[in-house]
Amino acid sequence: MMRRVLSTTAALAVAALLIGAAPASAQEGHGGPIPGRVNWSFAGTFGRFDTAQLQRGFQVYKEVCSACHSMKLVSFRNLAQEGGPHFSAAQVKALAATYQVKDGPNDSGEMFDRPGRPADTFPPPFPNDQAAAAANGGKAPPDFSVIAKARTFSRGSLYFLTDWLPLIGYSEQGPDYIHALLNGYEEAPKDFSVPDGGHYNKYYPGHIIAMPPPITDGQVSYAKGDDGQPVVPETVDQYGKDVAAFLMWSAEPHMMDRKALGFRVILFLIILSGLLYYVKKKVWADVGGEVHGLQPELHKTF
Repeated sequence: MMRRVLSTTAALAVAALLIGAAPASAQEGHGGPIPGRVNWSFAGTFGRFDTAQLQRGFQVYKEVCSACHSMKLVSFRNLAQEGGPHFSAAQVKALAATYQVKDGPNDSGEMFDRPGRPADTFPPPFPNDQAAAAANGGKAPPDFSVIAKARTFSRGSLYFLTDWLPLIGYSEQGPDYIHALLNGYEEAPKDFSVPDGGHYNKYYPGHIIAMPPPITDGQVSYAKGDDGQPVVPETVDQYGKDVAAFLMWSAEPHMMDRKALGFRVILFLIILSGLLYYVKKKVWADVGGEVHGLQPELHKTF
């Protein structure tokens, strides 16, 4: 009886895992298809941000996304730090000066506008959340500072067993989702009703999103190469990859330092474990005991 119960429990556990790891087509009815994985330069244990991609991503944010979405936790000077877009100090100072920042009060007790400084955070596009909601159909657009960490999705239970592994781990759900969302706008199926003010997006939960398609092919002009052509395609797919990478950096600007420190710690622990093992062998080598037959009473047969 007990054996039958254990067999039934094991079967149910396997079934639950298989259901949790169902393919994207089986989950479309709940939250849409699962976003595909993008080959990010910062993925994996030894991944690093691509400086050129971060600079292009900032350009996309500045020219497109910043009209509605703030980045209240990012300062202009962060753009010059190591491991990021790595703009020069002069570029950051000139960029900050193009913005008007609310400051004060002055000697008269009044607030005033002044040119931005590198220490300032990016000015929000709206004075407050109420104004942002009023201008966007009743709901304020989310802040983009940590959006790449705040947005995620489930890939199923079986993937959970492998995503945490150090060398093949997967923690890029946020950038993958952002890239998929920007490329997920399409005509709604004939049997799907889209309300006024809504837009169909196959990757958005529920498929109805208030934000219209924010960008189109050729909307942002990238730097040109020696042949006069853009260094990368000026397409929605490329824009999505670049801005998603930039938002991943803004959410975790010290990622490369964290990975480098983690690797050094793991290496130290491996070496320390080896040393401790050989020290233990040396310390206990001459202790004797049962192993050397010094306690024959332990071997008596009763």
